[in-house]
Amino acid sequence: MQNNNNYLSVNKELWNKRTLAHLQSAFYDVPSFLDGKSSLNSIELALLGNVKDKKILHLQCHFGQDSLSLARMGADVTGIDLSDNAIEAAKNMTTQMNIDARFICCDLYQLPQHLDEQFDIVFTSYGTIGWLPDIALWATIVARFLKPKGTFVFVEFHPIIWMYDNEMANITYSYFNKDAIIETETNTYADKNAEINLACVTWNHGIGEVVNSLINKGLQIDDLSEYDYSPYNCFPNCTEAEPKKFRFINYGNKLPMVYSIKATKTI
Repeated sequence: MQNNNNYLSVNKELWNKRTLAHLQSAFYDVPSFLDGKSSLNSIELALLGNVKDKKILHLQCHFGQDSLSLARMGADVTGIDLSDNAIEAAKNMTTQMNIDARFICCDLYQLPQHLDEQFDIVFTSYGTIGWLPDIALWATIVARFLKPKGTFVFVEFHPIIWMYDNEMANITYSYFNKDAIIETETNTYADKNAEINLACVTWNHGIGEVVNSLINKGLQIDDLSEYDYSPYNCFPNCTEAEPKKFRFINYGNKLPMVYSIKATKTI
């Protein structure tokens, strides 16, 4: 595994601090969410289909808005995340909303030490795998927690985006998973005025690496799609070309910004 000796503690500190800012941000709009607004987007909703009475494991769930949106739709949801603050907030919202959902605070790779079940659907989305050094091990976790014939739904920002600098002006990083990328976060995508000045450790993962890791763990790829927009205004120099479709001003619809995978566990 490519690793940084203390990447977990570094990233956990960052996400604990980010969570405090995100809970207050207009980006996440917690008051509207508590009033009944779903946080899910059309991309993942189409892939998930009818989730009523489905057991869903939501990996890297942050503070649980998507998890609880799925629970509102009738799913039996378990969310996991590295951040103590995020899981505490998720549990608080669960109580406040009077929804039956479960949340576990742990490193994704350590999940088998905390959970021994299988699920109809494993779900993860938007800005997740870049925090993980080993995609083969991630795929092992996905397969471990899926029932036979279970469905994996994955939506992620396109790896092309992570090649660029913070201004989306120049290609700076490799498309491929070469080394850990160590940077300093001076704010957060959800609040550019947040007082955050902490290190983060990430890795780039190309689509081939992701797809082959899933195939090698017994998953059949049913759908692989790319999208020329982001449903979130979380990147610099973007404009809302259509409702909830944000594109880079300089590139328009020429760059893929999101991709999705739907897969079935065959063994």
